[in-house]
Amino acid sequence: MLFFRKRAEMPATDQILPGRPTPLPTAERHFVNGRPLKGPYPDGIETVVFGLGCFWGAERKFWQLGDGVFVTAVGYAAGTTPNPTYEEVCSGLTGHNEVVLVAYDPAVMPFAALLKTFWESHDPTQGMRQGNDVGTQYRSGIYLPDEARRAEAEASRDAYAAALKARGYGPITTEIRDGGPFYFAEDYHQQYLAKNPGGYCGLGGTGVSCPIGVGVAAE
Repeated sequence: MLFFRKRAEMPATDQILPGRPTPLPTAERHFVNGRPLKGPYPDGIETVVFGLGCFWGAERKFWQLGDGVFVTAVGYAAGTTPNPTYEEVCSGLTGHNEVVLVAYDPAVMPFAALLKTFWESHDPTQGMRQGNDVGTQYRSGIYLPDEARRAEAEASRDAYAAALKARGYGPITTEIRDGGPFYFAEDYHQQYLAKNPGGYCGLGGTGVSCPIGVGVAAE
């Protein structure tokens, strides 16, 4: 994850890579639970997309929540280039973030529990980086398919910002918005740390508990 050129600013319009019209090939089923990776998902399942650093470790945080999480997948969002490759995203010239799509049943797994895991699994004050991983693709973000969950996400941000400030951290830099299209990443990235248990994971939280939800914490 560390050997690509690092960019700490979003690309200018004339720098954006052109991409391609067709999706990249990816896995058909989740390596851990065997469910279909792509939708349509069953009735009652909602989706949210999170960016919190290297997507290998980020995805594991959410599939480990178990019951209530139907499926997870890694991919690219909040950028401009259509159907980007991993190498293109890492160049910093697509505008995309490395993200994890979480398809979940809110009757079993409250949205607040996902938010708590998100906040506690990384440091959302670092801007265009997460630990030693530097670049626009490592920025903190919550990307929502509609406005229904936005107020809840923003309220969680404000609650966690107060908790972080009390511990000496700076302002939260997380973006909360519509992320546009979600592009599934290549097959080998899907559930990478289940396939490669000793693989790289650069995620590290602040150690500050997020005062929301129902007591579901990140591992």
